[in-house]
Amino acid sequence: MLTAVSLAILITMGLALARALMGPTVYDRIAAINMFGTKTVLLIAVFAFLSGRMDLLDIALVYALINFIGVVAVLKLVIYGDFHSSGKDNTKPVKVD
Repeated sequence: MLTAVSLAILITMGLALARALMGPTVYDRIAAINMFGTKTVLLIAVFAFLSGRMDLLDIALVYALINFIGVVAVLKLVIYGDFHSSGKDNTKPVKVD
């Protein structure tokens, strides 16, 4: 049963990767990469359960946090065109297709 779950997660990861490569807009690609990261966390959790090594769940949580911070950073880069803003200048969002 858990092997079937792992296979289903791998299939959805492949579909997310295909959407990331084909996505018509930048936002579709970012959402697909975020979904790929989420499925990776699920796959690590299933592997931890199958192998009986619950210490891998800590790795899955750290990967989820890194995925979240990475997606927020990429969105900020896409919208504002820069990672760093001092807050003093009046930065306007860049128009994206």
